[in-house]
Amino acid sequence: MAARGLLADGVPPEAIAWTTEDGGDLFGGSETPSPAPAAFSVPKAFVDLTQDIICHSDPARFALAYRLLWRLQSEKHLFEIASDTDVTRARLMAKSVHRDDHKMRAFVRFKEIGSKGPRRRFMAWFEPDHFIVARAAPFFQRRFTDMDWIIATPKGTAAWDGEHLTTREELAENPDLHDDADSLWRTYYCHIFNPARLKVRAMQSQMPKKYWKNLPEAELIPDLIAEAETRTGQMIAGRNRDQVPARRPR
Repeated sequence: MAARGLLADGVPPEAIAWTTEDGGDLFGGSETPSPAPAAFSVPKAFVDLTQDIICHSDPARFALAYRLLWRLQSEKHLFEIASDTDVTRARLMAKSVHRDDHKMRAFVRFKEIGSKGPRRRFMAWFEPDHFIVARAAPFFQRRFTDMDWIIATPKGTAAWDGEHLTTREELAENPDLHDDADSLWRTYYCHIFNPARLKVRAMQSQMPKKYWKNLPEAELIPDLIAEAETRTGQMIAGRNRDQVPARRPR
C-alpha cells in the first residue's frame, strides 16, 4: 500500500528515501488500514517485473520499482523502450533473481538430522545472492512433500513439516552438517563426469565456484579436471583397440 498511497498523493520518486529496516513490502498490505488511494492501472509486465526485482538484494530495488510505477502514469509505452535505463536495469535485476532461483533448486543438498516422529527430517544450507527463499520454497514442498525439511540461508529460512510451509526472514548460520548421502553424491558425480566433453568455462557457468563449498561432489572437481586429459587419452586408446579388425587366419 505504500507505493499506491504515495502515488495517489503525487509524491515524486526523488522525494522518497526507501528503507527495508522494518521488513516492509513496497506494494504489500499493512496492519493499519489506510484510506483507499485513487485508482490507477499498470501493465501486467510491470506487476510481473516488480515481483522479481523486490527479491533482488540491491537496496535501491524499491526506489527503482516506484520510479517505474511513477513514470508509467505518463509514459504508457515505457516498457516498449528497450534502451531505457530504468527498464534495462529492472530486467537485468529480474534475470539475476531468476538465475539465483534456478541455482537454489539445483544446488540445495539435504542432510538427514534426528527425527522426533515417523517422518524423516532433513536440513540444507544454501547461500543465495538474493531474497528468493519464499519464492523457491513451494518448489521444495512439492518435490519433497514426504519428508520434513528446513532450508537455512543467510537471507531467511523455509521449513515444511508435512502440513505447513513456513518462511522466516531471520538470518541463519551454517549448521555445517554431513551425512552418508555426501558419499553418494560424490559417487554419482564421478560416474556422470565425462572427461572427453569437459569444457571448464561452460561447467563453471552452470556450476559457479561460489557454490562448490556447499556441494559434497564439488570436492572432486579440481582432481577430475586435472585428470581429464589423461582419462580422455585412455578412453581414445581403448576405443581404438576395440575397433582394430581381427586378422583372418591364412
